[in-house]
Amino acid sequence: MMKRWGISILIILLLLAASFTFSADFKPTMPSPKDRCAVCGMFVAKYPNFLAQVLFQDGSYAFFDGPKDMFKYYFDVKKYNPSKKPSDVAAIYVIDYYSLSPVDWFKAYYVEGSNVFGPMGKELIPFEKEAEAKEFMADHVGKSLLRFKEVSPEILKGSH
Repeated sequence: MMKRWGISILIILLLLAASFTFSADFKPTMPSPKDRCAVCGMFVAKYPNFLAQVLFQDGSYAFFDGPKDMFKYYFDVKKYNPSKKPSDVAAIYVIDYYSLSPVDWFKAYYVEGSNVFGPMGKELIPFEKEAEAKEFMADHVGKSLLRFKEVSPEILKGSH
């Protein structure tokens, strides 16, 4: 009887460990040619250098043609996806402008107001490294360098 309890407890612990590993391991994926921006409907595979992606706890995801639309979505998830809420988000990635590698959006630096345009015009240009963001800002007449918490709906309105 004790052996069965021990095995049952071991199985439960293994299942719990597996679920924690899964939830902490959300990696960005590449869009298919049919994937569209969850905000504007544009086909996103055509613009891999500006791609942004939200991954949800249930394994679903949303793609965006740039960080600006991704922020719009995040600020008003209910408008764009009524079945989701911000607490359902597992991870969000943006593409670093220089390395073209996915970066955790919370850790990225965003240059606002530069003379570099994304697929939808004015865009927040993301960087993993602050020094590269500052260099880009100087080279491309960026107005401000922002972190995640500094981006607001008002800033997005100015980026149209």
